[in-house]
This record gives sequence, structure tokens and C-alpha cells, in this order.
Amino acid sequence: MRLYHGSAVIVRKPSYGTGKPYNDYGRGFYCTEDIDRAREWAVDKERDGYVNCYEIDFTGLNLLDLNSDDYCILHWITLLLQNRRIELESPLATEAYHYLCSRYSLDMSGVDAVKGYRADDSYFSYAQNFVNGQMSVPQLAKALKLGQLGQQIMIRSRKAFGALSFVSSESVCASEWYLQKKFRDSAAREAYRKMNKTDYRRGELYMMHIIDEEVGPDDPRLQ
Repeated sequence: MRLYHGSAVIVRKPSYGTGKPYNDYGRGFYCTEDIDRAREWAVDKERDGYVNCYEIDFTGLNLLDLNSDDYCILHWITLLLQNRRIELESPLATEAYHYLCSRYSLDMSGVDAVKGYRADDSYFSYAQNFVNGQMSVPQLAKALKLGQLGQQIMIRSRKAFGALSFVSSESVCASEWYLQKKFRDSAAREAYRKMNKTDYRRGELYMMHIIDEEVGPDDPRLQ
């Protein structure tokens, strides 16, 4: 598989054990299979960047694919809550956090890499709204699609870092790719703003129902 990493610098040899601890899936090296998305992630408003290209063979590696049928959207949300900083703004949110962690936590001890949605900071509010009971499961799923978060692969273990080979790098111009990133972000924010999030949707699954009914990962309403 060919992977891309957007960065302010050329990264020929990613270092195991470095990186921010409060990323989506914890400390690791975050990549994508989409080179254009990596170009967006490489730049800032007034800073050019680089896309680093790698190859990796996942044979013999344990890849946790959160998109597979073995997992649901609440596994992804729980992993985010456990790794990102979140404000628990209500008793429901506190109870939701503990319930999700008790029922939807994943054993990461033998995981070499993780594949799933990327939660840009502007879209992490979806998770907070959900645990605060302000969105149903279908609304959350729709919001994630509106956000066009993109897929990412996080290289996690020393073994996975050893299987990653640098191929090449290319420079990325902020004047072109930052505008594309902002346009996508603005479009998603506008679509999210227009969503009807104030009306209670009878029959849909909210956080309070998940707790009260002790909804588990195999519930068909989560698929």
C-alpha cells in the first residue's frame, strides 16, 4: 500500500514513540491513501509544506479497520473520546463517556496500525454534541459524511514503523492547497449549520437511549 503524510518538513524516517498524544487514535504517525488530502494537511495559511510518500506491506501486521463490519460508529467515537480532550458539559455527557468506554472500548494492545475517519478539530464538536444528547446516531452519521473527513491510517507499533519505507517527497504550495482545504471546510460547516439539529427525532437512537436500554455494539440500529 502507498501512503502519504502531509507535513511542514520532509520526513524520510518517521520516529516511533513521537508525535502528539492527543490525536484521534493516540500517539502515532498519521497518513492517508489520498494524496490530495495529504496536500491539504501539509499546508497552513501562510506556510508551504511537503507530501511524503511511503510504501508499506501489511502482511503480518494487525490492522484495526474501523470501517469494517466488525465495528460501528460508536467504536470510532469512543476511541476519539479516549484520546482527544473533551469537555463533559452535563451529567448525561459524563455518564455517556463512562458508558461508551465500558461497552465500546477496543483492545489496542496488539494493534500495529489503525484505519478510520480523520476528525478535524472543527468536526470533533460532532462527538461532543452526540455525548451531550444533542444528536441522534443517524444525525451523527450524516454529519460525518457532510464533513468529508477523509480516511487516515495511523502507524502505531514499532513493527509497523519498521515496515514503512520512504519513497519520495513533493513540495506543496499553500496558496493553492490551503484555499482548497478552507473551501471544503467552509462547505461542510455550512451544510452542518443547515442540518435540523434542534427538533427531537422520535424513534431515533440518542445517547440517553443507548445508556437506558444498555445498547450494545451488535444492535442493528447502529449499523
